[in-house]
Amino acid sequence: MRLILLRHGETRWNAEQRLQGQDNSELSERGIRQARQFTPYARALLPAQVVSSDLGRTRQTVEIIGYPDAPSDARLRELDMGEWTGRTKHDLICKQPEDYAAWRAGTFTPARGETWRSFRARVADGIRDWLRRTEGDLLAVVHGGVVRAACDEFLGLPPSRVVPVTPGTATILSFASPDAPDALLEGYNIGSVVPDLAVAD
Repeated sequence: MRLILLRHGETRWNAEQRLQGQDNSELSERGIRQARQFTPYARALLPAQVVSSDLGRTRQTVEIIGYPDAPSDARLRELDMGEWTGRTKHDLICKQPEDYAAWRAGTFTPARGETWRSFRARVADGIRDWLRRTEGDLLAVVHGGVVRAACDEFLGLPPSRVVPVTPGTATILSFASPDAPDALLEGYNIGSVVPDLAVAD
């Protein structure tokens, strides 16, 4: 069985390189186009089940790709970034470069934020649950951090070794069974858009 992790389309805050965490920003015009461009891929993948994070940007994306009735799951939310929510990547790199690098590596937590360990455990719990409930492939519309958490949990790739995925692209993991301890990586950052390396989480 396959787990297809689709990152939501670009948001206005993505375009401004602001950290969103569990706050929300609507999809930009480009993000709407990204979701529409992914729609035929989503249908060709023939998922047996579709689920999404419960945050607005993922719900907007899952509706655009044609699954408005897909259930939401709060366990698939983005990492809570605490006091860093809304801050720009540029500002953090300029003012707190060491903290920012450590945060990207999963070893620093902003004040009132969620630790990487608890985030990874939350995401893994949600994914495992949906894999067990699904007979066939699972398409989950999620966030960039959720993709990195899944890569850490199921592939042994820590966040320091994974570049952010582009909005509107998919990462595909293959599991021998819902309870298999790890997975194989079939594809990363794949889709119908050219990656924009300047886009932040």
